[in-house]
Amino acid sequence: MEIRMLNEKEIRSESFYNDFLEGSINSKDEYFDGSVITIEEAPDFPIYIAKGSEEEKKALFSKAINIISEYYINVDRDIHMNKMFWYSLFCTKKREYLLNEYPQIKDSINNFHNIVLKKFDWENYVYKCVLAAEYVKDYTDNQFERERYIGLIIDNLDFYNYILKYPIFRNREFLIKMLNIVDKRNLSSIFKAKIKGRKDLGDDVRYGRMVLLEMNKSYPVIIAPAMDEDELEDITLKYLGYYYERELPEPKYVQEAY
Repeated sequence: MEIRMLNEKEIRSESFYNDFLEGSINSKDEYFDGSVITIEEAPDFPIYIAKGSEEEKKALFSKAINIISEYYINVDRDIHMNKMFWYSLFCTKKREYLLNEYPQIKDSINNFHNIVLKKFDWENYVYKCVLAAEYVKDYTDNQFERERYIGLIIDNLDFYNYILKYPIFRNREFLIKMLNIVDKRNLSSIFKAKIKGRKDLGDDVRYGRMVLLEMNKSYPVIIAPAMDEDELEDITLKYLGYYYERELPEPKYVQEAY
């Protein structure tokens, strides 16, 4: 499949939005920069996962991560981490799918920007799924183990989002080690929970976020991403103890083999 690359300067205009709705973008050369990217297959996958029950969102994340892992991650990283690749794919090849799946795109240009042309960073669902697929695929060839880590990411999305938010934590080794610690120590439900009785911290602050905040504050005196897993586990529990005053759940003393 050949994907013509869009010109970044042209895609935010109202005329571009109207031409997307009308299906006429591909016929207007002024929207393109002249370059083409070729990929073997480009199947549909969820690109916007803001609504639905927690179980529905988990299912959509799992579907997106697995499809991206199988069909998109094998292209060069400078392609699958290029926002213009995704914007070009969505606008030139996925119009019918996107309008069917996300009909609110038709309601306003703001919805179009927020769903199709969303800023490509830690708040973008495609960005989250691309990095999850990349990190897990790079880490292991074992399909069962890949599914385990994808499941851990999906079960700890708030924590995963905050790992992506901080540049110093945004790497495969740190993510895998933290997922292992969360799983081993049964910390998922605690990390997701809101901290109550601490108005000084804000209205919607969670324990997992505060652990990462403490790690970020301690950098570079303490370089958490460079620690081995045992050291990282110790510092994780230390920082969690700054905010969580109850007894921690029993850890998994015998780790399963994967």
